[in-house]
Amino acid sequence: MNSQIEYDAVGLAELVAGGEVTPLELLEGAIERVAEVNPAINAVVTPMYDQARAAIEAGIPSGPLTGVPFLLKDLRALYAGVPTTSGSRFFKDYIPDHDSELVTRYKQAGLVIFGKTNTPEFACCPSTEGVLFGPTKNPWNTEYSAGGSSGGAAAAVAARILPVAHGSDGGGSIRIPAACCGVFGFKPTRGMNPSGPDYGEAWNGLSSEHALTVSVRDSAALLDITRGASPGDPYAVPVVERPFLEAIKRPPERLKIAVQREALNGAPVAPECIAAVDEAIELLTDLGHVVEEAVPNYDVARIGAAYPVLIAANVQGAIDQRAEETGMEPNTEVIENVIHFLAAIGHDRNAADMARAIWAMHATGREVAPFFQQYDLLLSPVVATPPPLLGVLDTSKPDIDAYLKAVFEFIPFTALANIAGTPAMNIPFAWTDKGLPISVHFAAGFGADGRLFSLAAQLEEARPWADRRPPVCAS
Repeated sequence: MNSQIEYDAVGLAELVAGGEVTPLELLEGAIERVAEVNPAINAVVTPMYDQARAAIEAGIPSGPLTGVPFLLKDLRALYAGVPTTSGSRFFKDYIPDHDSELVTRYKQAGLVIFGKTNTPEFACCPSTEGVLFGPTKNPWNTEYSAGGSSGGAAAAVAARILPVAHGSDGGGSIRIPAACCGVFGFKPTRGMNPSGPDYGEAWNGLSSEHALTVSVRDSAALLDITRGASPGDPYAVPVVERPFLEAIKRPPERLKIAVQREALNGAPVAPECIAAVDEAIELLTDLGHVVEEAVPNYDVARIGAAYPVLIAANVQGAIDQRAEETGMEPNTEVIENVIHFLAAIGHDRNAADMARAIWAMHATGREVAPFFQQYDLLLSPVVATPPPLLGVLDTSKPDIDAYLKAVFEFIPFTALANIAGTPAMNIPFAWTDKGLPISVHFAAGFGADGRLFSLAAQLEEARPWADRRPPVCAS
């Protein structure tokens, strides 16, 4: 057998099914790779090796990904008996007594969960630099950010600790780190994956959970496994006409693709990010698609005001609940400066403000929907700059204004998909002169996840990325 890092998750599962390797051998290989590269990148923060070995010894279920090692983001993906810290000192001792529905589905699919990955506090930052566990470093250059908030997952996949890892995305938190680390990231349509039993919807519907992967087919296979409502979910799941694994086997029809180069918030966009979009346009045209300049029309100022209210209210709600349960005081000794500032917004606003923010979110979804009836997809940069140096987006810094300016200038493109509830993905596409990855971003209309997967597979074949490895990479 070739080295395990030569295979994606579907490939590893096929080896297990064929008797060429055992789940325990795959697990021990993944543990060895953590030992090899994690000291350099700080991606895995909570080892769960005993739990993983015990699960194999007890007999893991037979499923589509039986025996494949898997990592959970240390946020919202509850695993009974294992801390879920949300990257916060305030939650470092929180140990759930049950699994989340998504984790249950991962286990039923035969995945072997062996650890948790780093995240910034409450997933509120596009860089993973929390005080609790320290920064996750980019495998392409450890002086730079791996992105966030699923930065630990992105770095672990990029460094080939494993081919697929769980992530969540409330404003780009799968796609941003995937772009920073040169892997594939997919945010599904709102409601495609369950949030239960603790939430009906995460961040009032802004946040979705899925994965960061080496290959497109791994992402498709995993979403086929996990999609679907669970009992008590508040919404119906979007209709899926055929499995996503089938969608990637069929080239997309001739697509009409809109292009957005400029950030609607006025942030400057780096030449490297624009160049990647231009190269993508050339490739899409060669593949027979129609590409033209167009942007969705929606009230940017209204949603710009509503979005932080939604996040702040949810963060403050989580802090208040934890304080009530423990009697701890949520001060700046246990809450990072930027997060404390953000939570204060949630504390100071009232219930009517929250209601109006939700109305603004839903109105934006309605404003954007006609655009995706006219165009199949929207192409843009993922972020406005290449990955920033570590420290630029440090949420423990005292200068709140500098932090907010840095966020404003880094991530103006991804949040619209969260607000509208639509699917979106990043495609690794280029590298800077410093060797840092640059991705392009595609968004689609509500429920059009299959269309994105179909194009992703076409682009992966036309311009593959998986063979390009970062300097910090498992051997």
